[in-house]
Amino acid sequence: MEQQVVIAGGGPVGLWLAAELRLGGATVTVVEERQEPDRRSRALTVHPRTLEILASRGAHGPFLEAGTPIPSGHFGGLDTRLDFGALDTPFPYTLALPQARTEEFLQERALALGARLLRGHRVTGLAQAPNAVTVRIQGPEGPYDLRAAYVVGCDGVRSTVRTAAGIGFPGTPATVLGFLGDVRLDSPPPPGFSVCGPSGGLMAVPLPGGTTRLVGITPDDLTATWPGDLTLDELRTKVRAITGRDFGLRDPVWLSRFGNATRQAERYRAGRVLLAGDAAHQHFPTGGVGMNVGIQDAHNLGWKLAAVLAGRAGEALLDSYHDERHPVGARLLESSRAQTALMTAFSPEGLALRAELGALLAVQPALNATLAERVSGLADGYPPEDPAAHPLTGTRAPDLAVEGSEGLFSLLRPGRPLLLDLAGETPAGPSAPGTIRHTGALLRPPAAWAGVRAALIRPDGHVAWAGTERDRTAEQHGH
Repeated sequence: MEQQVVIAGGGPVGLWLAAELRLGGATVTVVEERQEPDRRSRALTVHPRTLEILASRGAHGPFLEAGTPIPSGHFGGLDTRLDFGALDTPFPYTLALPQARTEEFLQERALALGARLLRGHRVTGLAQAPNAVTVRIQGPEGPYDLRAAYVVGCDGVRSTVRTAAGIGFPGTPATVLGFLGDVRLDSPPPPGFSVCGPSGGLMAVPLPGGTTRLVGITPDDLTATWPGDLTLDELRTKVRAITGRDFGLRDPVWLSRFGNATRQAERYRAGRVLLAGDAAHQHFPTGGVGMNVGIQDAHNLGWKLAAVLAGRAGEALLDSYHDERHPVGARLLESSRAQTALMTAFSPEGLALRAELGALLAVQPALNATLAERVSGLADGYPPEDPAAHPLTGTRAPDLAVEGSEGLFSLLRPGRPLLLDLAGETPAGPSAPGTIRHTGALLRPPAAWAGVRAALIRPDGHVAWAGTERDRTAEQHGH
């Protein structure tokens, strides 16, 4: 059977996209090379905006039960932490959760919604035609083809889909090689341990099962030359050089290096091929935001692609995916580069800069809040082209207390556009098929929502339109 969408890559991004597409009614096949889920967890952090996304589909419960909330984050490893507790969100914290558990929960959701997952199968190429894409796949029993209306590459920085589609991936090569070791410690440091000095920087993050992740950089790591795989002895030497002790590290579960190569796909869409996650952007893993931005890519794309396939929207809607998410990716790369500079500032001048910025964060709550909003993903929005549009247009809608509901996020769970009739007098609303209407006043409206009589909320939780005039209708402004 021809699939409407084939997704290359069954990591967190591909799995969330599959679930969103199924929620919108599309048939989906996820092709994943790994026979089994990877128990090594590259990502450990689920950020507030990602938790909001999960909550807007009623999928956040398992994450909250399994994860550990941490009411702070970091920018460039500065000693002064970012205060996530002050953020305007039901989830004012980062959630410490190994990626393996995240994938487990997302896979359960995708399969429960009817997605097909092919493990041990690998996309090897594709060929576009005017009305379909032929995807070439290598399976356990040999090569075969799948036809689909669209293909989405969620297959990482070495994306086969991106290469086969001829999409450029310009950027800069690695000049820094960080190190990572998941090990047991006989004498672990206290929770939240982080240090940076002339000999390098190190963070220690407790993991389930009694292991600890040690991640850091030394002045010797400011190189583009690959020195070979990380060994336990080398890890011990680096940790001792930075901290003066090795915490009794032993029994490694995973030892790895990672670089700061920074690249972004020139286009997130080429005809019937689209990209999301690491296939679209590569960067140094500062602040643990990579997986989160990828899931947010998928959340933007999923409802749009499903609407196009179901005939609820024209194909031009897919162009807005690149228009909205490419600038977010570009900001991610700039932030990552800036933080990399701070994390590798081992000279006396660099350490002085770190101390100065850390002191500013400690005494400037507004600066601290701005960086926290950016790192957490809560600041991301899609500015409208129309300068006369209401200021809320394109912004993320918070979990508004709406009369007759558990909150705005609960109203978004069907994954369809939502017309909020806040004054009880809005006409029929948008003509777009599938739009849900809810009538009820705002309880404790935020200042930015004062005077809003009606609003159209996109399935991804961003405001498509807001009106304050008694006779203005959302119907005039469409989808």
